[in-house]
Amino acid sequence: MSKSKIRNDKTCLNCRYVVENRFCPNCGQENTDTRKTFHHLFIHFFEDLTHYENAFWRTIKNLLFKPSALTKEYLSGKRLSYLAPVRLYIFISFITFLLIAIFPSEINSPEKNLEKESTITTKNKSFQNTISQNDSLKKSQTASKEDGELIKFGYDSVEQLDSIQKNAPKSEKMSDFNYWINKKIQIVKEKNTQSEIIEKFISSFTHNLPKVLFVFMPIFAFFLWLFHNKKRWYYFDHGIFTLHYFSFLLLIFLVLFLINKGLSPFAELSLVSFIQIISNFIGIGWMIYYFFPAHHRFYGETRFISFIKSSLLFFINFILIIIIVSLFAIYTFINLH
Repeated sequence: MSKSKIRNDKTCLNCRYVVENRFCPNCGQENTDTRKTFHHLFIHFFEDLTHYENAFWRTIKNLLFKPSALTKEYLSGKRLSYLAPVRLYIFISFITFLLIAIFPSEINSPEKNLEKESTITTKNKSFQNTISQNDSLKKSQTASKEDGELIKFGYDSVEQLDSIQKNAPKSEKMSDFNYWINKKIQIVKEKNTQSEIIEKFISSFTHNLPKVLFVFMPIFAFFLWLFHNKKRWYYFDHGIFTLHYFSFLLLIFLVLFLINKGLSPFAELSLVSFIQIISNFIGIGWMIYYFFPAHHRFYGETRFISFIKSSLLFFINFILIIIIVSLFAIYTFINLH
């Protein structure tokens, strides 16, 4: 319940009904002052999301350790004792984005900047000492073929790449796609060290992974709908199950992120490194296993049928999420700078 002061005026600001107590008996609006400090605004936002402290912790406990319990309770009509599924997912996403943004990145540390400057200087000297552009072209590594054309990588600079593309014989010139890929890779390599590329990629991927999960949720619910009785289960039911399951995945992801970030300053200690490995193993293992008991308990099928269906669903969605994540990884690399 809000701790804001009750207005002296007994007229409801929403429906103009006479309010004798805290809440209007006609529309339910709380009869408190509408002008709030930032502190009150933040507290109200948090209280609105968590819907009282007991409900919040009860929801988190059931979400983590009782697969499908929240979904069954919600669909049975017990909705005031727990956070609503959409509100739960939004709240966990909000906390995830906030904490990931708060943690400082190691990419722009002074040591990294010195390493970057040193690497750029080395690359410039290497380019100046290049004997000839044709020799470098011959040393380029062949990665794959596309439409019968060799796709080459390993140039010393964007300038060299542009020069080769402009002056090389027509038969040796790259296609537009080949040239674009090489130029993008070369730009990223020149502006970043190898460790910076990895760190930036992981950082961007981590920041946007919750968005990928959000986009994938309707697809996940659709496959649940395909695999189960259409008369007994509505798409809405599968949607609630999906919201709770993905809230669980995001929450475990957040917990592992916090553990690894918190222990990273002490990672050189063997004991801390061992704790990180064990926590990651347990967390990822629980994320994978969780779906099977959740599916069995919610849909109420025999263990054998439930295992077959959940295995097929897990495999199908695993392939789809790999494809989506791979496309997202490519998109992330293309947008590195």
